[in-house]
Amino acid sequence: MRCLFLYLICLIASTLPLQAQTSPTRLWLDTDIMIGLPENAPREVDDGIALIMALAQPQLDIVGISVITEIDYGYQVTQQLLRDYAPGRTIPVYKGSPKGDDLGTETDASRALAAALRQEKLNILALGPATNIATVLKNHPELAARIGTIVFCAGRTTGYPFRPGLRQHTVWDYNFELDVESFRVILDAGIHVVLSGYQCSEYLHLGKADVQFLRQGNKADRWLYGVLEPWMKLSLDLFGVEGFIPYDTTPLGYFTHPQYFLIERDIPIVINYRQNDADLGPRLGQDKYFLEVSREYISRWKVDFAYRTLPGFEELVIEAIKAP
Repeated sequence: MRCLFLYLICLIASTLPLQAQTSPTRLWLDTDIMIGLPENAPREVDDGIALIMALAQPQLDIVGISVITEIDYGYQVTQQLLRDYAPGRTIPVYKGSPKGDDLGTETDASRALAAALRQEKLNILALGPATNIATVLKNHPELAARIGTIVFCAGRTTGYPFRPGLRQHTVWDYNFELDVESFRVILDAGIHVVLSGYQCSEYLHLGKADVQFLRQGNKADRWLYGVLEPWMKLSLDLFGVEGFIPYDTTPLGYFTHPQYFLIERDIPIVINYRQNDADLGPRLGQDKYFLEVSREYISRWKVDFAYRTLPGFEELVIEAIKAP
């Protein structure tokens, strides 16, 4: 009897991996990717890091990618990263809103996302302003039911300042503040929204030593290091710490590694308006909007709010940026 019992245990154990297998998450990626944009000052690199990491995750099936702001360069660099990090895969890329200020104006991206949602229910990873997605919902409100979850890199608890590094400067909540009205449209649609922004990411920091291995890698690795290095130096000048926070990897992590995040579920959210707290960015010295969560609010809107990344996720990011 004991032998039979052990045999059954072994048989069950041997089938667990097969039983645990699930179909990959079907995902649409909306991004304001500007990594490597040739300008006088380096642009943030976290959208590019998040795309590279997403392409390395077997549990994701990226159906399409839409770009917003700097759409010509965003389209170009996304195609480059797909060639380098997803050779042999065909993922369509679409140009969306050029500046994130034209809610309701149809683009190739909004039309493609609407068409994809008519085919199947999708989750959305939203790493930039919300214009592309909100345009679909404004023009085709019936498609709200075809969206499972949208995860944004935005939002904060009430009064929480965005002060990277040595906390010498306060920065703005770019993705939200660039197009506030689009967030209203999405929250009004009743979709399951998750926020994972600065507050979740602030202790996730990649320094020069963490990415030094890229210098000895292949052509894609060396290109990546070449665009990370000036951004890390600019961070030293602005925030007192050489390196960078890969903000957009934490919204991605909600889909791929949820065990590494602390999340406040079903928390009320409001859009407040008061004195600007930022001293870096294009909108200084005036009042502005804040996207804020609190249990003290009474609101018709509720979201899930990721507020902390746990140890171990940083190593997953570093491992994922190695070119195949």
